[in-house]
Amino acid sequence: MSIATLTLNPAVDVTYEIGRLIPDRKVHATATRFDAGGNGINVGRALKRLAIPASNFCVLAGETGEFLQRLLHKNVDDPDYEWVDRETRINCTVLEEETGDQYEVSGIGPELPRESLDALLQRFVSRVGNGFGVATGSVPPGVENDVYAGLIEQIQKNGGRAILDAHGELLREGIKAAPFLVKPNHFELEQLAGRPLAGMDSVAAQARKLLEVGVKYVCVSLGGEGALLTSTDVTLCAIPPKVPVRSTVGAGDSMVAGLVAGFASGKSLENILRLAVACSAGTVKQPGTELFSPGELLELMKQVEIRVLDSI
Repeated sequence: MSIATLTLNPAVDVTYEIGRLIPDRKVHATATRFDAGGNGINVGRALKRLAIPASNFCVLAGETGEFLQRLLHKNVDDPDYEWVDRETRINCTVLEEETGDQYEVSGIGPELPRESLDALLQRFVSRVGNGFGVATGSVPPGVENDVYAGLIEQIQKNGGRAILDAHGELLREGIKAAPFLVKPNHFELEQLAGRPLAGMDSVAAQARKLLEVGVKYVCVSLGGEGALLTSTDVTLCAIPPKVPVRSTVGAGDSMVAGLVAGFASGKSLENILRLAVACSAGTVKQPGTELFSPGELLELMKQVEIRVLDSI
């Protein structure tokens, strides 16, 4: 079954590890790394580590885009590019060793002309077919907030299954198209609810409300508390293993990849959630935007505790 990821606003991710930020003084990094970035690209990188074939569609621009292209050929399967003018954005993550604090700066991507957007989306939908299409992340200037909603409708009209991981209005509009799966984090779910959600029962109740518009599955990532996966039949909660946290960048994308891999492989809901949380836990152990080590996943999966919150 085909799998494709879409990244409309990719980036070159630069990570600096430093001792401590000092105002008005130059700080020398103790480590630097460059990674192919953007949520969909991270999902594609994670799927490759899970040995799950996927096509990966993204927008590239300028000399930064050429550098990103070289990074992508090393880290994802079957890349497909739409080239536009100006420059691909650069994102920066600073990890402060003395405090453990993490700072992130996201760049601004190039404008995406309508004809380029339409051409890329057409190729993406065609490649998804009756498989899985992953729409995730921010969009560049000029792209409307309902872009994912329209894409989800096209995918599912063709018999495919759309997976959405976005924020703000992109998420709110996308949910209206009733995707197969949505993966908000706790904060994004609170934004949808318009109120704080304290406690697992409150989170679960709000997640189940998304099923009422036709969404088939909702997975809520909860950081160090794990994740929740709900359907019309059951709500499961996963307690993650205790691991040292070096960077949270890419943890949510790794979770999405675990979900996609689990559904595509026909695993049970319990094992889908177990794999997704293990992927996320393995990623937070890594520096910067590095992802989980495949060799650690089996042991991490054994340490994930699954609880049934309710069943029908």
